[in-house]
Amino acid sequence: MRTLHDARDFILKLPKATADKKEWQAAIETLLLAANGGPVDFARIGLMQALHPKGEPAYRSRSKEPVWRNRHRLVRDR
Repeated sequence: MRTLHDARDFILKLPKATADKKEWQAAIETLLLAANGGPVDFARIGLMQALHPKGEPAYRSRSKEPVWRNRHRLVRDR
């Protein structure tokens, strides 16, 4: 979904049972607010939370530590 219109079309095609869930109700509300001049970022967050309701990340990192932590060690720590 790239535009508010794409998000609107996606939500309108949802089954009634899915659209009645609280995650989707919040997403629909924030989408309506964004369409009326509200913050678009909130609509994006609402849609992401509705698409991934169990808190699963949209991506999976391979390591728990960022890469830069291991590269730059002080001489005294070696």
